[in-house]
Amino acid sequence: MKSAAPLLKGAAAALAIALAAPLAAQEAAPAAAAAAAAAATYPETPEGAAAWVAMVEADLAAFSKEYGHVSWLNATYINHDSDTLAARYGAELTVKQVGYANEAARYARVAGLDAETARKLDMLRNGIGLPAPNRPGAAEELNEIATRLGSAYGRGKGTLGGQPINGSDIEAEMGNLERTPDELKEMWASWHDNVGAPMRGDYVRMSALANEGAKELGFTDYGAMWRSGYDMPPEQFAAETERMWQEVKPLYIALHTYVRRKLNEKYGDAVQPRTGPIRADLLGNMWAQEWGNIYPLVAPAGAGDIGYDLTDLIAKKNLDAVGMVKVGEQFFSSLGFDPLPATFWERSQFVKPADREVVCHASAWNIDNVDDLRIKMCIKPNADDFVTIHHELGHNYYQRAYNQQDPLHLNGANDGFHEAIGDMIALSITPEYLVQIGMLDPSQVPSADKDIGLLLRQAMDKVAFLPFGLLLDRYRWGLYDGSIPEAAINTGWNELRQEYQGIVPPVPRDPAGFDAGAKYHIPGNVSYTRYFLARLLQFQFYKSACDTAGWKGPLHRCSFYGNKEVGAKLDAMLELGASKPWPDALEAFTGERQMSGKAMVEYFAPLKKWLDQQNKGEKAGW
Repeated sequence: MKSAAPLLKGAAAALAIALAAPLAAQEAAPAAAAAAAAAATYPETPEGAAAWVAMVEADLAAFSKEYGHVSWLNATYINHDSDTLAARYGAELTVKQVGYANEAARYARVAGLDAETARKLDMLRNGIGLPAPNRPGAAEELNEIATRLGSAYGRGKGTLGGQPINGSDIEAEMGNLERTPDELKEMWASWHDNVGAPMRGDYVRMSALANEGAKELGFTDYGAMWRSGYDMPPEQFAAETERMWQEVKPLYIALHTYVRRKLNEKYGDAVQPRTGPIRADLLGNMWAQEWGNIYPLVAPAGAGDIGYDLTDLIAKKNLDAVGMVKVGEQFFSSLGFDPLPATFWERSQFVKPADREVVCHASAWNIDNVDDLRIKMCIKPNADDFVTIHHELGHNYYQRAYNQQDPLHLNGANDGFHEAIGDMIALSITPEYLVQIGMLDPSQVPSADKDIGLLLRQAMDKVAFLPFGLLLDRYRWGLYDGSIPEAAINTGWNELRQEYQGIVPPVPRDPAGFDAGAKYHIPGNVSYTRYFLARLLQFQFYKSACDTAGWKGPLHRCSFYGNKEVGAKLDAMLELGASKPWPDALEAFTGERQMSGKAMVEYFAPLKKWLDQQNKGEKAGW
């Protein structure tokens, strides 16, 4: 997770939604007066637009630093006072965003703008997560709906054995291999019926209001507004994501075919047929987006023991939380990056404090957008947190690398880059890397016969996720542009799930329901394509680093630890931030100007070959 540092699309924006409308209403008159004054000071000319953008950047930069401190306080000292401060600052940010977005839409129509000013105006127009129409009562109504939807999801419950079960518990139970197909079916159906269906009316209204607001900002619809943040026309971006999906689709189909056979062998034809789609509740996850929980059901014979356990290695090294972070820092130092500042070690939250409530969800921060870098975690000495530390530090080094850029450029090249950098670093924790840093004895490096099991375990999450990562926004784009009509809001969702994921609900669905609402990011109004991009970009980045390092073995075994040339090329990309269109940033590191799934295909090539052998005689696809 990124920090509050990106001025418009980071955590700061997410915190702002709940109280936006009341404060917006209170400050509407002052905002209008300010807009009138701005019009006189910054005329609608190319020079006036550029000067206005510079003023906005200076204002947001100053506000972001103060808000960063407040947000950190609220995340690490949760109490009434920190909640109050965070809500106030979040609402103030929203007022700024709304005002600046509407002004940016006006300046964007000026003829003769230079390319940089036009690009920054687009960033400002895109800065509102949920654009309200500019008419009395609209912002208040949108805020009320967003608040209701968020609360409804948070309070949502399914059932297990007829008894209520909350969201986090039901997620865990969906991955419990001891549960019967009937229990899985009950949990799946009750969650979708109890949580999703009641949201339908509010969600339809929220979408209509946001669509209206997006059109006032100059976009065709709300989906086009989302797609316009990628330095290309919205329709071209949609085509690009489809192209990337087609590159990796054969790998997904091979995995789907193999997993379907294994589920058929376990449950029989009556529960999971040998051909066709997979029953959605059998894949170990409420949304069938990652399948790693059922890996034991599909693991190849002899794949279990890889010869070492990373959690045990951490214990043998006597690494505490700070020691684990020091290991992560050394990874970046070996590439030539400067050490983390002393303040990082003084101000970060490494473990859960015993005396107060905190947000334990891992995140990386740059409070002042210069070098007040921090991570916030509740580290435990285990393998998962060791990997997460490397991931979060990837964000921190990215944040510091672009700290010389203009305020609006203090972000990743596109919204997939930041997560992909963290994930690329996490991919680099190979047995070879563990040997290089003295945590694993060379004699314990897993033999090649363990590779298929290791790759399959990764693919059950990373490959299985791809169609879900793509369809969540494709569905919403269809709602916003009308290609999925309101009457088809539920059938359209389940048809897309079958088309892309090859899954079907375990029970017949009511066309009047709203199954999509059972996934947080839908009522939470969080765009999702970034996660699809990050899943592919991490492999593209990783392969580029391995190629630069001269790695000769299988890609999934690569370590580029200690390679200064890799570090220099990586830094050349990171330091650009969002100052250049993302193809320029991608080219700086990889030499390519097109995002691609081909590196992921190469990484999993040994697994694909094995899956094809296993799938002989099976009917692929659905």
